Amino acid sequence: MTSITLAALAEHIGATLDGDGSAVVVGLNTLENADGQQVSFLANKKYKSQLEDCHALAVIVSPKEQSLVAGRALVMDNPYLGYAKAAQLLDDSPVSEAGIHPSVTIDPTASIGNNAHIGPNVVIEADVRVGDDVSIGAGSYIGVGVEIGHRVTIKPNVTLYHHTVLGDEVMVHSNTVLGSDGFGFANDQGRWEKIPQMGRVIIGEGADIGASVTIDRGALDDTIIGKGAIIDNQVQIGHNCQVGDYTAIAGASGVAGSTKIGKYCIIGGGVGINGHIEICDGVHVTGDSMIVKSITEPGVYSSGIPATGNREWRRGVNRYNQLGDLFARVKALESQLNQDD
Repeated sequence: MTSITLAALAEHIGATLDGDGSAVVVGLNTLENADGQQVSFLANKKYKSQLEDCHALAVIVSPKEQSLVAGRALVMDNPYLGYAKAAQLLDDSPVSEAGIHPSVTIDPTASIGNNAHIGPNVVIEADVRVGDDVSIGAGSYIGVGVEIGHRVTIKPNVTLYHHTVLGDEVMVHSNTVLGSDGFGFANDQGRWEKIPQMGRVIIGEGADIGASVTIDRGALDDTIIGKGAIIDNQVQIGHNCQVGDYTAIAGASGVAGSTKIGKYCIIGGGVGINGHIEICDGVHVTGDSMIVKSITEPGVYSSGIPATGNREWRRGVNRYNQLGDLFARVKALESQLNQDD
């Protein structure tokens, strides 16, 4: 792991250092577990109480919480951003060296850029274009006509179907499938007739695609993921969808086909989004919500029901099931009152 002085770390993350900056930082850890060589951070007020017994070399905090830190503090308005920048600097993830493993299969018509790392058992099909400083992990499959930009990282066992496009500095994590067939079928008297999916998947510059994500190719138009978008593990995005720049979609969410999601949206975990609708820029959908119609105004939207005790939940369900009868009784009473008038 990289080591750095506290003063240099403060400069790197854009924090004001309160205390001696000569000490060397060798890692990051939580408030509860950090030792005297590690830096921690406070970004959630739920963990304020842990500051009292914290043994970290320094803590990244906001100006409001600085007085709670007994030792050294790295003070900045957004401690979580400071943590992110510190983690990038101190990241000890293995770095793959340039080179092509002997077991790789590369079609003669493919073009591979400079300083590429291509791991064992990778298959690269015809007319593929791979940019400079690209890393392709072991067991990945790169289909016909795929275009991969510069400084792209593809983790092991990723599948890119034909004509998929990845912009510069994209990250794709393991077991993700980009460009699989959209769910397109026509019904012929009870039997399903498959509709070939002829669009592409296009991933914008700097997007981060999590593990076991599936993004379907377009039926005719392309499926497009915008610049800087982040998509968590086990997300499904249907054919012809568009996801705007810098939008975040959390794990286990599903987006049905031909839906357009705007820029700077946040879609919580386990959200289901209906097809053929539009969500405008700046929308935040909380976890487990179901979006069934277009959203035209920025803001926070929710529909999930929080868990409660089973007895209380059953009582609520019973009351919900009685709403139809209650509505009919109210309508009958209204009608009677109108007749009496």
